Amino acid sequence: MGAIGYCFGGAVVLEMARAGADLRGVVSLHGLLDTATPAKPGVVKAQILVLTGGADPYVPKDQVDAFDREMRTAGAQYRVVVYPGVKHSFTNPAATELGKQFDIPDEYNADADQKSWQEVLRFFRSL
Repeated sequence: MGAIGYCFGGAVVLEMARAGADLRGVVSLHGLLDTATPAKPGVVKAQILVLTGGADPYVPKDQVDAFDREMRTAGAQYRVVVYPGVKHSFTNPAATELGKQFDIPDEYNADADQKSWQEVLRFFRSL
């Protein structure tokens, strides 16, 4: 069994992995990476795939770097893919219009959307 989460759901699936949920794999798409309860060594059972935008102000580079350190320290099997210049909500075709309407930094990116979905498929096929 695996789990996929987008945005808030992406943060939730990472928390499941950190807690040692009995999952083969979890994928976070433009989800927040920070946590109040970092993974402890030997607890993470799931393989983890994180797909994030390089221009996502909700997930800045220091958050990606901290996640990387956390996962290395925990001994987790994980991979982070950063799409350069890509903003938050890059998989949501309505994100650009909603971003403009509500003055938030969300933006659809068709290329990152397609590439990230291919990453998701490869990830789950490899488990």
